[in-house]
Amino acid sequence: MLGALVEKDVTTPEYYPLSLNALVNACNQKSNREPVMNLDESEVRDALNGLQAHRLAGAAGGADGRVTKFEHRLQEVFNFDRRETAVLCVLLLRGPQTPGELRGRTERMYRFETLDDVHGALQKLMTREPALVKVLARAPGTKESRYAHLLGGEVEEVGPTLSQSARKDGAVADGASDSAEIASVRTEVAELRKEVEGLKAAFAEFRKQFE
Repeated sequence: MLGALVEKDVTTPEYYPLSLNALVNACNQKSNREPVMNLDESEVRDALNGLQAHRLAGAAGGADGRVTKFEHRLQEVFNFDRRETAVLCVLLLRGPQTPGELRGRTERMYRFETLDDVHGALQKLMTREPALVKVLARAPGTKESRYAHLLGGEVEEVGPTLSQSARKDGAVADGASDSAEIASVRTEVAELRKEVEGLKAAFAEFRKQFE
């Protein structure tokens, strides 16, 4: 939810701060979210209370008194520059990512010219006290490391995802299926050879009748 507030502040400032209803819609947005959420008002209100307790969000001052609107307080707490804000926002919205993914997905908030610029922003977030980002162990078969935010506490690194496991299981199943098919073909070939040898013998006996 904090990421949704930051995103709307940067990309649609004309509609920011957000009413509770607008914030629910922002949290449940179908694009630029991973995973896609399906929160109701009570869940968003509970999350807001948690952010308010840490001074990271709250009711916006000077807003229309008829509708309470909410804003993030990330800048007041951390004094981020635009690069850090963009990187942390996308990590909040989409989970652990590689520098290449971050460069592509932060473009609406900040345009990084090179991957080195992304690494620079990540490094600043990692060297804060306490650190706000960490690099995760590289997954088997991948070329780039992923980075995760630490605003919710230490990140527990997990094993292969369900899709990765499914692919692995599928490969094992495919291998077993291939072995069974090969054995079946070999049996069929052996039977055909026997039939051919039988035909040869029968033809040889048939020729003898005319010799």
